[in-house]
Amino acid sequence: MEFMTITIKDETFAGQVLHQVLLEFQTQTVTVKEIIEKRVTTEVEAYNQKMPDYFRGLIEPTEAEKTLNGYKLKHNKRRIDAEQQVYTALDAFQKNGFFMLIDNFQAESLEQLIELQPSTTISFIKLTPLVGG
Repeated sequence: MEFMTITIKDETFAGQVLHQVLLEFQTQTVTVKEIIEKRVTTEVEAYNQKMPDYFRGLIEPTEAEKTLNGYKLKHNKRRIDAEQQVYTALDAFQKNGFFMLIDNFQAESLEQLIELQPSTTISFIKLTPLVGG
């Protein structure tokens, strides 16, 4: 089985890259929902394994404050609930809290099918502060 590795970027409206992460998919065809779930789960798992001072991810965890370095949790060294973060991210997508550009085309729905290619670029652009998890 061949894996597909894609770079996911957080960008500003002006195109400035704020953060990026590599995601690996086991199939070439995925839904927008699967991309969001994989991204959020990967970020939470990386944080929970290392417990750094700051969480850098799509969704701000509850009881966290936004800083220049990411989100600082008010209760240091607290694990983040991946399932809650995914739920919050999916809800935010449906409420236009952020949008996704896939090869410069805006994703329309969670069930939209995406054919991944090695050159596929996916950008997340936040519209409002996202709080959850």
